[in-house]
Order: sequence, then C-alpha cells, then structure tokens
Amino acid sequence: MDAGEPRLPRSRAANERLHALVPGGAHTYAKGDDQYPEHLAPVISHGLGAHVWDVDGNRYIEYGSGLRSVSLGHAHPRVVEAVRREVGRGTNFVRPSFVEVEAAERFLATVPTAEMVKFAKNGSDATTAAVRLARAVTGRPLVALCADHPFFSVDDWFIGTTPMSAGVPSATGALTVTFPYGDLAATEALLARHAGEIACLVLEPATHAEPPPGYLAALRDLAHRHGCVLVFDEMITGFRWSEAGAQGLYGVTPDLSTFGKALGNGFAVSALAGRRELMERGGLRHPGERVFLLSTTHGAETHSLAAAMTVQAIYTEEGVTARLHALGERLAAGVREAAAAAGVGDHVVVRGRASNLVFATLDEELRPSQPYRTLFLRQLLAGGVLAPSLVVSAALDEADIDRTVEVVGQACAVYRKALDSGGPGAWTGGRPVKPVFRRLA
Repeated sequence: MDAGEPRLPRSRAANERLHALVPGGAHTYAKGDDQYPEHLAPVISHGLGAHVWDVDGNRYIEYGSGLRSVSLGHAHPRVVEAVRREVGRGTNFVRPSFVEVEAAERFLATVPTAEMVKFAKNGSDATTAAVRLARAVTGRPLVALCADHPFFSVDDWFIGTTPMSAGVPSATGALTVTFPYGDLAATEALLARHAGEIACLVLEPATHAEPPPGYLAALRDLAHRHGCVLVFDEMITGFRWSEAGAQGLYGVTPDLSTFGKALGNGFAVSALAGRRELMERGGLRHPGERVFLLSTTHGAETHSLAAAMTVQAIYTEEGVTARLHALGERLAAGVREAAAAAGVGDHVVVRGRASNLVFATLDEELRPSQPYRTLFLRQLLAGGVLAPSLVVSAALDEADIDRTVEVVGQACAVYRKALDSGGPGAWTGGRPVKPVFRRLA
C-alpha cells in the first residue's frame, strides 16, 4: 500500500462480511468492490453535504453521490425535516394519503409537459411500466431501445440484451431490438424492417454529448409516423438538465417519460409521467381493457413523496440546476488543465454535460483502459476523493473543487509515469477494476 493511501482494515472486514451475506457484496452492482482498486473499496459510515466518512474514519469528497441520486448533498436539512414530519404522521395506509395529491400536483407543475403521473420506488419499475403500456396501447410485441445508453431496467426485456443475460429466456431477449443514438436513417430502417411490430422507442434524451440539432423532434415525428410510442428515460437528465428534465430544456415532449434519482435526493421515489390518453389506460375511467400499469405497496410512501416535493421546491427556489452546471464547469476546466499540465490531456478525458461529468482513462494507444482507470481511482482515493465519476452535487463548494483538481493533478503525474514506463502495472495495486456488465464473475 502506498503511504498516502487510506488504511481500510474495517472496510476490508466489512466487505468480507457483505460478500458472505449479500451476493456481490452490494445491493447495486455499480457499488460493488470490483469497481474499485483491490483492497481500496471503502464501506461508508455516514455522509454530510458533499463529504462521506468510511467505517475506518477516512473522509472523502464524494462525486456521483448515490449513483447520481443525491444531487443536493447528504442529509440536506430541509429534506430531512420534511421526511421526519411525514414519518411521524404514518408512512403507508390502506387508501391514498393526501400527500399523493400534493405530490402529483407538484410534479406536474414542475414537469408541465406531462399530464398524469404515477409514483414508484425505482427507475426499473417505472420504465418497465412504460414499456408495458406502450405494448398494450399499440398491440405490438417489440421494444426498440437505444443501444448507446447503458441501462434502462433490471427487467428481462432489457437485461436480455446485456452480457449478463443468464436466466433470461432467449425468446424474451428476441423481443427487444436496438437503434443507434443520433442516426435517424438507421432508426427508420429498423422501423421499416419490423413494420407494425415495434411498440416503442426507449432512450435517454441526452447523455455525454448534446443531441444533434433537431434530432429529438425528428425522432418523435418518426416514431409517430410508424405508430410507436416515444419514451424518454429521464432518470439522469431529470433535474440535472433542467427542473423539467431534458424534455423541458430541448422543448420536445415525449409520449411517456420516467424520472427518479435526483427526484428524492437519495430517498426511494420514481415517476412514470405522460400523456393522459395513454396513462388513463392504467386507470379506472376509460372504456377499454385495463393495463396493469404500476401497483406497488410502497410506491406512495408519504416520506418519500415529501422528500420529492421538497427537492422540487429547493431546485426551483434556489436555482440548483444552474449551480450544478457552474460547479461542473469549474471542475471540468480544472481537471482538463491539470491533465494537460501533466502531459496526459489526451489520456484523462472529461466528458459530458457540466452537471453530469464522467471521465475516461485511455492507454498508450488512446483506447479505454481498466488498468489505467484503476491507477487513477487509486490515486484519487489516496488524496481523499471518492470519484467513480465527476458528477457534482450542489453541496460542493469551491474549496472542494479546488482540492479535487489538486488531487487530480497528482494522479495525472503518476499517470504520466505509467505511460512513460510502458504500463500501469506497478501502480494498480492488484487486479484492475471491472465493467459492471460482464458475463463472468
């Protein structure tokens, strides 16, 4: 272990206990210790604002908090107070609570491109509900999803398309087809090839690159011309692009959209929203066959809906989206400058919208490299920065950003040494980190 690396005896012991009790050692694959350098996967004790502490007492500046869900910072006092108030009044009843009325009204005021909303606890359920609804209203079996976007659901219709498709019948996987982002001609060819069979197009409206001019509107028109439902997955873009999501920023209204992550600032709440004509098919006030849209025991727990309402109020009142962009722009500029100064500006690359930054680690041939990612993460951890991505939270301040840039500069100096030495092996400290989606353990 390098002298500057955090000492993690309690975290290592806790990881062993987790693996003995929990498959994969975590409840989310992206949080697994295989995503971190060997023996350097901290187990978290608590967090406050933009910082977390592990069970060994080490303090970190944290990025990508809660897989992008904690956008206001940990234990935000207004959110905590709203949750505490509702918990004391009861969290779940045999009939809808009045909080559900208020939460729906608040959401539809924040996302005015939607006409109805239904809440759930996670993004997978909401997105799968959108797929089911699209199949029901079109009478078509196939789902077309964007092949360039990494994750849509834990359910079979999506997981069957990944390298981790074990347990998904091949017949189920065959009902999902893919299209490339930004390529209208290829998408139209797919729709023509499966004429009258595709129920919906599912995609994130934007990711690390801005959508080509006119693309989203043209895709909507293309979908409608072929009788398909257009579904925007706004799990990440919701609130980080604008309070009303990417659809609000780009002015393109999908038929259905799904929100989560930042909506609850770490509390479990997601939403399926869309056109009344479609959403009502899962309700009681239409003459047609009823769709089993979403029905979850805990989907409308009062404290999570209170968290969501408070998050939306804070975003609107305090201009949080603008703050996220300003922090991200400062961070991106600093990281790029530090990488260039160390001579690795072509190897440590910052990508994405300022509110949703990621980084790529490239080898001598400028190919993505897990060993170099391992080196980089290891050096960041040594400097007290926990950063599987560079996704900012509003709780960061300029001193946090400046410290992060300083640590990145130190990491880039080591990166340069590795490039000059013919590889990162001497600096990885063990096996390289691994991609989440892979066939073998």
